[in-house]
Amino acid sequence: MESRLRVGSAIGKTEEEIAPKLMEQVKMHAPDDGPPALSSDGKGAYPQAMLETWGKVPEYGGRGAPPKLLKPGKGWQCLQVIKKRKGGKLESVHIKIIYGNPEEVKAKLGCHTAYVERTNLTSRTMNGRLVRKTLSFSKDLCLLKASTTLEDALYNFTRPVRTLRVALPNSRDQARWQQRTPAMAAGLTDHIWTVKELLTVVLVPLRTST
Repeated sequence: MESRLRVGSAIGKTEEEIAPKLMEQVKMHAPDDGPPALSSDGKGAYPQAMLETWGKVPEYGGRGAPPKLLKPGKGWQCLQVIKKRKGGKLESVHIKIIYGNPEEVKAKLGCHTAYVERTNLTSRTMNGRLVRKTLSFSKDLCLLKASTTLEDALYNFTRPVRTLRVALPNSRDQARWQQRTPAMAAGLTDHIWTVKELLTVVLVPLRTST
């Protein structure tokens, strides 16, 4: 089921720095599942981070030297969109399948990075500190982290997403759709939160037996 829930964020100067952190956060929320289907640009840090986070060393078969390198799982899906530019203009786009059956991966992810670019646009719209060529950029790292955390919480709990709405039964005399936030789609709440509710509700962790 699609939820579009934001489950992690990382701030760093390079993709190589933040990719492992993001993958670890994703795994923390679903420790028994494999990595999500993923598309990235041509830099290559995310496929490597997937391997380092979820990869496993194959069992020793009893012949030759024991394996030492991490290997991807059978159901993994990952592709890279490698763009070649010249003089600021896009010359070509090459799709490189990293993990999975090529046809299945392309059908699942498409041959683009439009989804993550749309997420970037949403972030710049919601968070003025991420807007390019502006005076509202963060001067302190702690404030950038705080604003990013607040943005993710607002996105998950207070913003209905059009593609997550569901049709209501017998909707002739009432609204046709139930608007849902990513948190509602993920089963974390049953209603759209207000900003006041988000800032004042105290969440109590569930008790776990030891």
